[in-house]
Amino acid sequence: MKLPISLIAVATMTTSLLAFAEAPSRDAPFNTFSIVAYDADRQEWGVGAASKVLAVGVGVPWAKANCGAIATQSAANTTYGPRGLEMLGKGNSAAEVVKRLTDEDEGRDIRQVGIVDREGKVHAFTGKGCSSWCGEKVGKNYACLGNLLAGKEVVEAMADAFEKTEGRLAWRIMAAMEAGDKAGGDKRGKQSAAILIVREKGGYRGFDDRAVDLRVDDHKEPINELSRILALRFPRKAK
Repeated sequence: MKLPISLIAVATMTTSLLAFAEAPSRDAPFNTFSIVAYDADRQEWGVGAASKVLAVGVGVPWAKANCGAIATQSAANTTYGPRGLEMLGKGNSAAEVVKRLTDEDEGRDIRQVGIVDREGKVHAFTGKGCSSWCGEKVGKNYACLGNLLAGKEVVEAMADAFEKTEGRLAWRIMAAMEAGDKAGGDKRGKQSAAILIVREKGGYRGFDDRAVDLRVDDHKEPINELSRILALRFPRKAK
């Protein structure tokens, strides 16, 4: 029996609407936990981030050698990255840049940002409208921050691991992310992770400053996978 064209059209439209409703939004908030950090000895700046969202590395981490590093997240304003680095490059401190970015942003209440500047000074901001648990922990040359987390223990575990780990900045950042993951991480679950480390002429053949730029966009254990890939770049214990 053939269905009337009108019924076929309704069924097709219903199926399409259901598919659209179930599809992940391309503008899903970057609810995440992250760390921005600086290594004075190697003159490196870095960002690590992980989230239950596809491809967290697309929008959260930003860094430039001799300027600093930025993590912009929650309902992320990705202009914080390039604009913030430009301000840092002109000699503004992390605190000055955070203040200017958020003062100029009407959506600041749903933003979260952490910055480390060229001198290793750090500053973080969590808007009052960010999803709970949200907040940050700031220490010497680093800031751990997150939103929609299992709890405060996530950033505390990250900070503790970063401070206790020795060696390359990349592995200190990985240690912090692994600790945050074990403490509960994003309370929705896991999907992606990324790490970005910059150093002057640290990239391929010295043509750019990207010493490490690795991403795991969709994986059941993204932080473990990111750690595995990073080890292909250099051994975990290498200094």
